[in-house]
Amino acid sequence: MIKNPYPGKFIVFDSLDGSGQSTQAEKLKEYLEKEKKKKVFLTKEPTTGLIGGMIKAQLTHEWKSCPECLQLLFCADRSHHLEKEIIPLLKKGVFIISDRYFFSTIAFGNLEIKDWEWLKKLNEKFLLPDLAFFLKVPPRICLERILKNRFEVTLFEKEEILEKVWRNYEKLAKEFENIYVVDGQRSIEEVFEEIKRIINQKLKIWK
Repeated sequence: MIKNPYPGKFIVFDSLDGSGQSTQAEKLKEYLEKEKKKKVFLTKEPTTGLIGGMIKAQLTHEWKSCPECLQLLFCADRSHHLEKEIIPLLKKGVFIISDRYFFSTIAFGNLEIKDWEWLKKLNEKFLLPDLAFFLKVPPRICLERILKNRFEVTLFEKEEILEKVWRNYEKLAKEFENIYVVDGQRSIEEVFEEIKRIINQKLKIWK
């Protein structure tokens, strides 16, 4: 993976669906804009582009391909995302916050593709985030939150499956730098206070 050489900062939120990561990503965007006077762009993966649409269709059972094909689609979507959106903005000094990144595809992809190193190698030419946050919330609670807001769960959203996925996230946190595992069972404000403290300490952001 490639360390960020650009003036902008690249921050990622990744975890199980229902962990609250999207809420925290939005709160961080607001904080950086209002309190730190930074230019911020909030994005997510899969993207809303053509390839991202194909990925979402598979995750909601509209079509089926092999696990390797799905991983390659994720990588193609990510490559386009970086080239056309993320890197041009980082070059301009914009702070990028991404709701999901390659950590998700490795953590979930390992359920069906046991070659961990191959999954990592697929992403080795991509940019490393300056900081990444994994919100730790038990899968049972994640599913309870999801089912309150959706009529259908997607391909990966079953409790015992999510237990395996979370173990993969913990493994990733040990293998990559600048990943912080944050207790996501607390109140939204308590979680955000910890994220804010880490952001200010590690990125040295001042007004």
